[in-house]
Amino acid sequence: MKNYTYISLFLLSLGFISCDVNNELDEIQPEPVAEVALNTNGLDFSSYVSVGASFTAGFTDNALFIAAQENSFPNILANKFGTSFAQPLMNDNIGGLLFAGNVIQGPRLFFNGAAGPAGLPASPTTEVTTPVSGSMNNYGIVGAKSFHFVTPGYGSLQGVPLGLANPYFARMASSPSATVLGDVMAQSPTFFTLSEVGGNDVLGYALSGGVGVDQTYNLDPSTYGGADITSPIVFGQVFTTMVSTLTSGGAKGVVATVPYITNLAHFTTVPHNPIPLDGAKAAALNSAYTPYNLGIQQAFGALVQLQLMSQEDAAAEIAKRTISFAAGQNAVVIIDEDLTNLEAINPAFTGLKQFRQATAEDLFVLPSSSFIGTLADPNNPLSVRGVGVALEDKWVITPEEQLAIKTATDAYNNIIVATAASNPNVALVDLKSVLEEASTGIMFDDYMLNTSLVTGGLISLDGVHLTARGYALMANEIMAAMDADFGTNFTSATGGLAVAGDYPTNYSPTLR
Repeated sequence: MKNYTYISLFLLSLGFISCDVNNELDEIQPEPVAEVALNTNGLDFSSYVSVGASFTAGFTDNALFIAAQENSFPNILANKFGTSFAQPLMNDNIGGLLFAGNVIQGPRLFFNGAAGPAGLPASPTTEVTTPVSGSMNNYGIVGAKSFHFVTPGYGSLQGVPLGLANPYFARMASSPSATVLGDVMAQSPTFFTLSEVGGNDVLGYALSGGVGVDQTYNLDPSTYGGADITSPIVFGQVFTTMVSTLTSGGAKGVVATVPYITNLAHFTTVPHNPIPLDGAKAAALNSAYTPYNLGIQQAFGALVQLQLMSQEDAAAEIAKRTISFAAGQNAVVIIDEDLTNLEAINPAFTGLKQFRQATAEDLFVLPSSSFIGTLADPNNPLSVRGVGVALEDKWVITPEEQLAIKTATDAYNNIIVATAASNPNVALVDLKSVLEEASTGIMFDDYMLNTSLVTGGLISLDGVHLTARGYALMANEIMAAMDADFGTNFTSATGGLAVAGDYPTNYSPTLR
């Protein structure tokens, strides 16, 4: 009994003790993360100057406006560098330009729900003829091609209405005869970024659907049209001059490769087969195109008989040019100027145009989405553009035209890479590879960005230029290149990089 009594008292005491125990564990505090100080390894950011085109300016949603300029990648960099940075700010967040009171560039786009991107219902207020005062750090000139940076008079107000000068540079040029590079050097840069030079040298050609001329062997850019591809030789002369000039005073900087612009949403959003047809409509169209198809067969048969074309080549072109519709989604009919011009060979072939149906290899410019399917003649229901009426060359970039763009871009990039490799004061950021990765998806903090229109988060509503978050990613890529080549530590320093969530992917239409 005595033992039981002791056991009972012991168990009872355990009960009392257990009631006194706090079963809630204290919260485990996270280990404090040691702050890492920024090490710029001797780089001098006291006069940071950015040189480039629309990406450098912060152009987004088809316009330049204050919020976009403040979220430009050079301004993001300047904040991380801890240096002042003056930009030629627009008057407002509407975007667009006036010249002598006339609108020459419309307002920015905004996302209008199911209607998609739409122009902001507001009027531009930024007047080109009112100059921006004071020294500038951001020389991002929207629309500038490589040779424009060294062309005197590119900022002449008198040249703007004649198409001989750039309205964005005209707002900030030091004189009517100034060059962009000359005005940049007047700022005595200690550090610079030289980005997307070369992009506009092929972009105009792409935006026009390839209606321009590939000027590979023309070394006189004063004879180029606005939609022409710049000769790589001309590009090389200009780019190497710019880099040697920028580094002549000991400044260091970063240069960027040119992306394949045809990977951007402006050229990948519109499908090649957007025409829905039922069986009856498809049959009616096939009947309407029967004379054309027979004419093509007869014409190429005649060329074979005259030994002007091989049987194999004739069969291949007949197959390519035969128009056929079926129930379901159908490819649009286009004019392809790379096809054999039968009308030029023999007047008997008049009417056999360079028609074919598009394939998945063709790229359509974004504005074609509102053009395809409309009536060329409101009184003729058969005049549907892309069906009964073939689309003009300006709406589509054919594989041959895409190859011309790629060939020029590769040549530009070879020059950029070689120039950077030969100059110890220059670091290289491979923007081309970044955009290629983004075509399938690229992680930026907690966000997966891609190049899809509206939903991708990287490309703005115009399908070409970046969102603010995209520009922040670009800034981080530049700082990573600086770490690799100049020994800085932006990628590991506390607060050294831009944070994705701090930058929007679109701007509210109420922002004015």
